[in-house]
Amino acid sequence: MKNELDEYRVAAGSHVDLHKWPTRVKPQYRDDDDARLQLAEQVERTSELQDRLYASNSWSLLLIFQALDAAGKDGAIKHVMSGVNPVGCQVASFKQPTAEELDHDFLWRTTRHLPERGRIGIFNRSYYEEVLVVRVHPELLLGQGLPPALRDGNQVWAQRYRSITDFEAHLGRNGTRVVKFFLHVSKEEQRQRFLDRIDHPEKNWKFALGDVAERAHWNAYRDAYEHCLSATSSEEAPWYVVPADDKKTARLIISQVINETLSALNLQYPRLDKARREELQASRRLLEP
Repeated sequence: MKNELDEYRVAAGSHVDLHKWPTRVKPQYRDDDDARLQLAEQVERTSELQDRLYASNSWSLLLIFQALDAAGKDGAIKHVMSGVNPVGCQVASFKQPTAEELDHDFLWRTTRHLPERGRIGIFNRSYYEEVLVVRVHPELLLGQGLPPALRDGNQVWAQRYRSITDFEAHLGRNGTRVVKFFLHVSKEEQRQRFLDRIDHPEKNWKFALGDVAERAHWNAYRDAYEHCLSATSSEEAPWYVVPADDKKTARLIISQVINETLSALNLQYPRLDKARREELQASRRLLEP
């Protein structure tokens, strides 16, 4: 049966043309108050499902967020995960690789931050930077210490896509469900958000000159994302292209996807055997006045 969230999901094996994917859709809310109420309900549901995830201690969930600058990744994570118990959730943000990280394979630095069983892990950027930023700026490959034969531009991206899909399939076979979000923002909306960061002193800290420089590579990033989404979306680890020009709608879509994913795991609280139930009753009698 078709799910309304399927329109945002990249079908495995499909070719992605981002010109055909909207950056803005009809709002999923009537007004700001309705948006807050809907998100609060979704967040409460996430909290309930996370409690079951933690108690069952079998599955884990990895959420990956990728986007161009100012698309709203940080805000989405903050709002959508606002009701989650910090004990069962961990966030890792990945910036420019360190010298130590460059001396390992490109999956190494993120593998160390995978969520444990029963927990939700969030990657704010991820190993996908290695087929996005590095593809747009291939000179970065020179600093990764790869043998020259492995830096062949005709093969390196296909090989990395295969490494990623194999890795995510491995995670799925071992109880980690992977869901990936690309926050799809328009060039004009990004421009307006950059101006907003410049014009409001409390937001100045968010702005960097490098952000504007990267806008010159807009088409190259679009091309890199199209190749990446096409090559690495699978049934086990799907990509969702989330229209991000409207932050409130984007957050509602992301929250719905998370809850649908957790619900599909059919999480249950552990059932106690007879001996354990008898122990609990014995403890209760000791606590009674």
